[in-house]
Amino acid sequence: MPDTETYADLHADATAVLSRWTATSPAAAANRDRTLALLAAGPVAMSRAHRPGHLTASALVLDATGARVLLCLHGRFRKWVQLGGHCEPGDRTLAAAALREATEESGIAGLVVDPEPIDVDVHPVACQGGSLHYDVRFAVLAPAGATERVSAESEALGWFPPDRLPEPLADGTVQLVAPGLAALARRAAG
Repeated sequence: MPDTETYADLHADATAVLSRWTATSPAAAANRDRTLALLAAGPVAMSRAHRPGHLTASALVLDATGARVLLCLHGRFRKWVQLGGHCEPGDRTLAAAALREATEESGIAGLVVDPEPIDVDVHPVACQGGSLHYDVRFAVLAPAGATERVSAESEALGWFPPDRLPEPLADGTVQLVAPGLAALARRAAG
């Protein structure tokens, strides 16, 4: 079991962010509440070694205009999905974890994360022989002219219009589009 103090800052950030977050849908509100209940276990809930489940961070990457979203064809389950993954000991915030994952998996420099989540999803995974991912999802904005580069974790990367996402699409990915575009609009207005 990892040293829980390694995840103390990240745990405190996750608890604060989710406690004040106004959910983007009824399902997201229910999943936020489930995630806050998991966080009651303490910093260990941030580690993939926590068998009952652990937090992950993912990102819907949007181009500078909002006309396209970047998805990856996941190498293991062969579906198109947003970028993201496990929190690491060096992550201090969930938004930073989502940004790190998006940068690693896209190869795009200069990405900018919106610090407010756009969704929370809880789903079963094969970690530790069967566990749950409590995935906190963020909008991440790519700079104009960004060029992606496939990482070892995906078969392919692709830019898609928000209203014409590819198949097969992972469950839960489509629900990120509307709140992701809303985050982009807030950023442009502010």
